[in-house]
Amino acid sequence: MEKIIILDFGSQVTQVIGRRVRELNVYCEIYPFNKIPEITPEIKGVILSGSPYSVRDKNAPQIDLKKLVGNIPVLAICYGAQYIAHTFGGSVESSQTREYGRAELTIIENNERIFEGIPKTSEVWMSHGDSITQLPTNAKLIASTPNVINAAYKIEEDNIYALQFHPEVFHSAYGGEMIKNFVHLICNCSADWTTESFIESTVKSIKNELKDDKVILGLSGGVDSTVAAVLINKAIGNNLHCIFVDNGLLRKDEFTSVIEQYKNMGLNVIGVDASKKFLTALKGVTDPEEKRKAIGKTFIEVFEEQAKKITNAKWLAQGTIYPDVIESNSVKGPSATIKSHHNVGGLPEKMNLKIIEPLRSLFKDEVRKTGIALGIRKELIARHPFPGPGLGIRVLGEVTEEKLNILKEADAIYINLMKGWETTLPAASNGFSDKTQKGDKISLYDAIWQAGAIILPVKSVGVMGDERTYEYTIALRAVTSNDGMTADWVQLPYDFLAKVSNEIINKVKGVNRVCYDISSKPPATIEWE
Repeated sequence: MEKIIILDFGSQVTQVIGRRVRELNVYCEIYPFNKIPEITPEIKGVILSGSPYSVRDKNAPQIDLKKLVGNIPVLAICYGAQYIAHTFGGSVESSQTREYGRAELTIIENNERIFEGIPKTSEVWMSHGDSITQLPTNAKLIASTPNVINAAYKIEEDNIYALQFHPEVFHSAYGGEMIKNFVHLICNCSADWTTESFIESTVKSIKNELKDDKVILGLSGGVDSTVAAVLINKAIGNNLHCIFVDNGLLRKDEFTSVIEQYKNMGLNVIGVDASKKFLTALKGVTDPEEKRKAIGKTFIEVFEEQAKKITNAKWLAQGTIYPDVIESNSVKGPSATIKSHHNVGGLPEKMNLKIIEPLRSLFKDEVRKTGIALGIRKELIARHPFPGPGLGIRVLGEVTEEKLNILKEADAIYINLMKGWETTLPAASNGFSDKTQKGDKISLYDAIWQAGAIILPVKSVGVMGDERTYEYTIALRAVTSNDGMTADWVQLPYDFLAKVSNEIINKVKGVNRVCYDISSKPPATIEWE
């Protein structure tokens, strides 16, 4: 299979480069700069990412360019462009006129394939403190901005194209076309990596590898595990055994409704009500990290107990997706623990199972497209991301049955009103909608990445009728995002917020106040715990 390799020097938008290439129906893989794969015939080109480092730093990322240069086409972006210039005898210096944000690019060489079909002047996005002050002797200047003369250059003999701006971000008006030109015109890649071809090859591969083996999969009700289950089921049928655990921390009526949908999809699924066990494990626990660990530990216990009932199982299936794989191969080594993730860590070794991860090459939007192609109903595919620990980390402080019940009712009101409220936002941001043009009407739910309610560990004074109340506060959260790594709060309509607040306070006993969270990530996180 043809592929493009992206070498990551630590840029925050390296994944965006990958998404842009995948949008062209060309397969690509992202590798840390210090783990360059062997350049085999199916690799048609290499893209070097940006970086938070300066090429002049003592500890700046470095690679052996001899493995790449002259063998295959190279597209060097920002740090990559500076690194090529620095290594090949040019000069990179700290710029007195730093350039962050939008800039006007002027193409100097009109016949360059990288700029085919692009206007002579266009807007691009700059983000760098250093500048290339002198090009290598064998390089040719091909584009400039008012503040950066050497904004783009080419080294003809080595088939290198270098851009000191970021074509991958949407702020660069024709950046997508530049990447397309590199992938299709310069690397000669075919646009044959499609959702249908992925399903066909993956199903075939699963059949060949698993044969008659039994597989266990823990369903969560989320998009990733659901698509993984249907894909594997298509290959091996009832040899796939799915376990859906009700931890008591799901949304209102979610366990019953989702289990019915799974059965209607022909999945071999076992539903397990372990809500009391989870509540017991959470009794007295208030620290967010300890909560996650308690929930994770209890899940493993319940899952293992059920899995042992499935005799001769040899595989454990997981809904791992490509961002998980990338993040586990961090450029800077293991990331600091912001929060523990709820997964089945430890189970494969403990139960002597081999791992199968059919979605590990896909981004989230590609997982959704695969789900649609597999015939999974929209309400499952279009669901907002939901944290593994569920409502356990949306009940701040100790998790009790009383607070869970209050939160479930408030959350149900919020989400249901959101699904029924039409808006004309420019585009859907939760990764699923066939209406994404400016002016299209879509539901608020489809127009955002994630939303949910949180119950705070404080009570406040209120007045209901002629009586003084002292009850809980509900906080509402709604964010837009592309991948969950960064997020911005949604400016929900005031009349919508007013209706939600009124409905919750009138219908949910124990609540007398509703607030809306207007924090972005960073510095906040999407979840409160």
